[in-house]
Amino acid sequence: MKQDGSLCNNLKSIRTRLGMSQQDLANIAGVTRQTISGVESGQYAPSVAVSLRLAKALGCQVENLFWFEEDLPTVEAVLTKPVKSVQQLRVSLARVGGQWIAYPLVGNDAFRVEMIPADGEAGEAQSKTGTNKVQVRLLDDMDKLHNTVVIAGCTPVISLWAKATERWHPQLRVHYNFANSMAALRSLCRGEVHIAGMHLYDPQTGEYNIPFVKEALAGKNAVLITIGVWEEGLLVAPGNPMGIKTVTDLVDLGATIVNREPGSGSRMLLEQKLQEEQVPFQILKGFDRIVHSHKDVALSIVSGIVDAGVSTASIATAYGLGFVPLRRARYDLVILKEYLEEAPVQQLLSTLGHRLVQSQLEVLGGYDISKIGEVVASI
Repeated sequence: MKQDGSLCNNLKSIRTRLGMSQQDLANIAGVTRQTISGVESGQYAPSVAVSLRLAKALGCQVENLFWFEEDLPTVEAVLTKPVKSVQQLRVSLARVGGQWIAYPLVGNDAFRVEMIPADGEAGEAQSKTGTNKVQVRLLDDMDKLHNTVVIAGCTPVISLWAKATERWHPQLRVHYNFANSMAALRSLCRGEVHIAGMHLYDPQTGEYNIPFVKEALAGKNAVLITIGVWEEGLLVAPGNPMGIKTVTDLVDLGATIVNREPGSGSRMLLEQKLQEEQVPFQILKGFDRIVHSHKDVALSIVSGIVDAGVSTASIATAYGLGFVPLRRARYDLVILKEYLEEAPVQQLLSTLGHRLVQSQLEVLGGYDISKIGEVVASI
C-alpha cells in the first residue's frame, strides 16, 4: 500500500540507533528487507500487523514509529538572531528561563564536523509586532528538549566535558553555541543560554571575568565556577623560525598576524600587550585581518597565510605549532543563580569533579585544572 504523504516515520533513526541493518530488523520482525526499505523511504504504508511487528522488534510503541505530520506539536520560541527569509528554517531548541529559545541552524551554525540534526522547523518571525517570536513545529521528543543545557563559549574543553557528561546521563543533552567571551556573556544576559564561558582580564582590577560579569548582569545574581587556568600566547610556525618572543618582535621582524574579533579574550590580550609595550595597533601587519575562532587562528598559520596569532597552548599542541606564552588566564563558567536548581544544569555541573572529565582535560594539555568546579565568585 502506497504511503499517505502526511504519514511520517522515524523507523530508520531508531533502527540505526540500535545498530540494526535493514535485514536485521526484517529478520526479527518477520518481514522482508524490501518492506523495511519501502517504509523508511516513505513508499509503503505498513498494515496494522506490520506496524505492530516493527514496534515489538524495536521495543517501542507504534506511536513512536509513525505519526501524521499535522499531529506534530508546536511551541512558541524566541529566535536568538534575525534570519533572512528561508523556505524551511531548521532550529535547535532549549528551555531557558521559562521560555523556549530557538537557535537557527544556518551557515556555519548548522555544522560542527557533521550537520546538526534539527529539533524543529520554524515559521516566519513576527517582525511586524517587533518581536523575534516564531512558531516551531517540533521534530523531536519534548522530554529531550526539556532536558537540554545550553552553553556559550569558545574553549574546546566545553565539547569534551559535554561528551563525557552524556555518558553518565544519557538523557541529558548539552547544546554548545560557539561564541567569544563577551558574546557568550551577552547571550546569558538576554536569556538565551544557561551558562556562559569566558576568559577576560581586567588590567585595572587585576581580576579575571568578575568585573565584566558585574557590569553586564545589571542586578541579576550569578555564580562563577572555574574550569581551570590555561596558557594564552602567540601561535607560531613549528620551531618558531622567526624567533618571536614578544609582541614587539612581531613588528620588528615584519611578521604578519591574524586577529580575533572584538569581544574575544584573545583580542583583548593582544591589545593589552601592545599597549604595555607601547606598540600602535595599526603598525602590526594583519591587525585588521579577522577570524572568529581559535581553530581558524591555528589554520591560518598552518596554511602559511600568516606568521602568528593569539590562542592557547592546547590549540598549539593540537595543530603541532610553536607557542610563545604571554599570560595564564582563568576560564570560568557564569551561571545565573535561578538556573542552578534546574535538574539538567545540576547534572552537568555534578560531573566537573569526575575523574573521566578531568582526564580528558589533562590529556588536552595547556590547562591547570587543580581548582576545577570551585565557585570563585557569587554576584
